[in-house]
Amino acid sequence: MLMQALIDRHAFANFRELHAWSIGNPDLFWAEAWVDLGIVGDPGVRKSEGSGFEEKRWFPDATLNIVETLLAGEPDDEVIVSVSENRSRSAVTRSELIAEVAACASALRDCGVSKGDRVAAWTPNVVETVIFALGALSIGAVVSTASTDFGPAALIDRFGQIEPTVLLVASNYQYGGKNFTLTAAIDEVTRSLPSVSTVVVLGRSKGHSSWESWLAPHRGVPLRVEALPFDHPGFILFSSGTTGRPKCIVHSAGGVLLKVLSEQGYHLDVKPGDRVMYMTTCGWMMWNWLVCALGRRATIVLVDGSPGYPTVDRLWGIAEEERLTFLGVSAALIDVWRREGLRPGDSLDLGSLRTIASTGSPLAASGYDWVSREISPRVSVASIAGGTDLCGCLVLGVATEVVVPGEIQGPALGLDVTVLRSDGTTAPNGEDGELVCRTPFPSVPIRFWGDTDGFRRHDAYFTRFPGLWAHGDFARRTVTGGFEILGRLDATLNVKGVRIGTAEIYRVVLAVPGVVGAMAVEQPFHDDSRIVLFVITDEALTEELEERIRMMLRTQASPRHVPTLIVSAPGLPMTRSGKLMELAIADIVSGRAERDTSSVSNPEVLDWFRSWATASTA
Repeated sequence: MLMQALIDRHAFANFRELHAWSIGNPDLFWAEAWVDLGIVGDPGVRKSEGSGFEEKRWFPDATLNIVETLLAGEPDDEVIVSVSENRSRSAVTRSELIAEVAACASALRDCGVSKGDRVAAWTPNVVETVIFALGALSIGAVVSTASTDFGPAALIDRFGQIEPTVLLVASNYQYGGKNFTLTAAIDEVTRSLPSVSTVVVLGRSKGHSSWESWLAPHRGVPLRVEALPFDHPGFILFSSGTTGRPKCIVHSAGGVLLKVLSEQGYHLDVKPGDRVMYMTTCGWMMWNWLVCALGRRATIVLVDGSPGYPTVDRLWGIAEEERLTFLGVSAALIDVWRREGLRPGDSLDLGSLRTIASTGSPLAASGYDWVSREISPRVSVASIAGGTDLCGCLVLGVATEVVVPGEIQGPALGLDVTVLRSDGTTAPNGEDGELVCRTPFPSVPIRFWGDTDGFRRHDAYFTRFPGLWAHGDFARRTVTGGFEILGRLDATLNVKGVRIGTAEIYRVVLAVPGVVGAMAVEQPFHDDSRIVLFVITDEALTEELEERIRMMLRTQASPRHVPTLIVSAPGLPMTRSGKLMELAIADIVSGRAERDTSSVSNPEVLDWFRSWATASTA
């Protein structure tokens, strides 16, 4: 176990002593992690320069290309398995993957893509997306991906800001047993992205290159990678707020690789030869996290489609067939399995499984108990939390520590994570507060795209508590040294781990004839959460209008944007300047202590929301 080896090397008594050393000696820790985790490249002499989150540069003398780490290992090893919803399976060896990445890199160069250019993918979770990303990274291009369930408007909001030159798209995809065609949507998207000079299509296409025809002239070329600085941009991820278009978060390739491998190698005990699956789409940062597991010389298993089709136990059949050692899912899915009464351990051979990871929302103690009872008590449950902003975890499992049901075991190595009161003082164990990090780490975003003076990045993370990373989550520390995540601090919605800005919902809903006002909030519900959309309408809210709202959100944004409930409200609380008081209503429907509402211009409507909240949880 890599974590235990690190503890023993320094003669520490346990993880807690190791963690204290890692935050007290960050240069030493991250330099040692570079070696332990097998990062390919020259780390240089200096391990960091500058101080503080906004000035710190890690490994300023380093040269590397993360693709060399991700592709290192024995040529004949099976490194990617892809399983579609109809259960068809394909597998790729490392030598085959290297050959395909080399062809893709050559094809991108032939399209004029060079260091720093952006490329984008709108695709299912399939092996071609991984090849495309690795090909782009190998030449120093910057990669951004989105899942096929995003509608054209949501996609244009994202990719339109970063101006990609090459776009990989799928002509169709399957979800829940249904086939969806994207041909018309591809034309709509490309018309709105004038920067795109090349469109490559997975599947049939009219007027664009297919994946096979695009790669064919380049097959057989050797892989040639560009040596890059550690902080060269590699990924752009999107995180939505409550106003405006989604933030384009630029992450360094080296920073993400080192941070994620430290989580996988030290904390979660992912070893060479392991078989790792995370149920994710290409639009969630867990896809990037999963791809990085190639750097642990593990086999990654890509599963596309619905986790519940054709049956709710679909993933457990895959776990047995693929001999998974690591299975990652959302907390909500574990709760579905529990409520459905699944007992996979009774009928399936899951003896290879060591770890089940959970993220997206807090995992209740009942979820831990279900794994122990219905899978095996020897399987470790690792609840993890962090997100798009750091493309990794602030708090997560600890391979050497006892698992306490309902708690996240501890802070990430190298990160001084704690909980603060609103006045900046440390909250004692058991007291709710705000989750913060007091030490810089390698995957702090380089910048936001288009944020030339750094103001937006500073405002997003560093204004709440000057000099500290304010993550935006309510949390509390436990007496055992663990953490409990309690929900978002702002009005941004968190749906199965994907952050959705309310502005994205309003832009679609307010265009529906008959809707004149809307407010979306997240409400805790059955050990998870749900989106509730309150609307003001010209006339009564009918089933027909409700279905029209859902259909518009599903097609123009994504299925994740569709609320669980749509409720007709008599009014929406606003400030005197006309700003929606989303946070006030989020407090009310969540049962939290209400913040100051003295600026509400129509306070009478708050009583209606209080009554609704009481009735909805009765």
